Amino acid sequence: MEDKICLVTGANSGIGKYTALGLARAGARVVMVCRSAERGAQAQADVIAGSGSDKVELMLADLSSQADIGSLATAYGQRHDRLDILVNNAGVYLNQRYESVDGLEMTFALNHMGYFTLTNLLLPILSQSGPARIVNVSSDAHRMARLNFDDLQNKRAYRGFSVYAQSKLANILFTYELARRLNGQAVTVNAVHPGMVNTNFGASNGGLGGYLFRKIVGLFGLTAVKGAITPLHVALSPAVAGVTGAYFVRQQQTKSSQASYNEDAATRLWAVSEGLMQQTKSLADQ
Repeated sequence: MEDKICLVTGANSGIGKYTALGLARAGARVVMVCRSAERGAQAQADVIAGSGSDKVELMLADLSSQADIGSLATAYGQRHDRLDILVNNAGVYLNQRYESVDGLEMTFALNHMGYFTLTNLLLPILSQSGPARIVNVSSDAHRMARLNFDDLQNKRAYRGFSVYAQSKLANILFTYELARRLNGQAVTVNAVHPGMVNTNFGASNGGLGGYLFRKIVGLFGLTAVKGAITPLHVALSPAVAGVTGAYFVRQQQTKSSQASYNEDAATRLWAVSEGLMQQTKSLADQ
């Protein structure tokens, strides 16, 4: 991985942090994207210490904000002329409904639109760096989801796990649709289920739902180190070179849910997401 550049979102803790560490240990230059300057700086220091590499950068962005994503992509392009691996990992699980600065339901805004917008803005630099890889961290929770295009923002009914599962289904639909659109190009895109990982993910949720979520993950969850294994495998393994539009669990290519292969749904989600991306950009430019 010498002379390769990797960008990892949600890199301040958990799967993102250990994915960044693994990439740094492999010899790559790693750009860690975090929302908090303080937590990001500590994570950067930890990765430098753990890898023995000084090729670890920190960039700040709130990936639930379309404007922040645009600024991040612009700043990255000003610093670097290539991108070999993009790991979309930043995500959230919320028991209560909140809206992003753009007026989108927060889980949808961060878990799906964060992936969609950042990837599309970085596609030109990924394409010119090929062969390049995109790794989208999803979840087997997607198997319990269906997308309701009449209420994608879950205004009528909000249940934390259901909304989270929908966002993870959106990750896979996006992955497969992007793979179809990139057909013949030197950029691959795959989705991964890292396992149920015992991190601080969802720790801010209060109430009975938040308590039960933390309890189950605490009892049965993998360590963050183990959770990073499959994302790292898909990002680095020679065995995955050329593989695109696939879903990986425990380093193995696996069938995702039937709903995730619905090409009509994938095309419709892309069109809706593209519209939201352009709409929020237009508002920001005003």
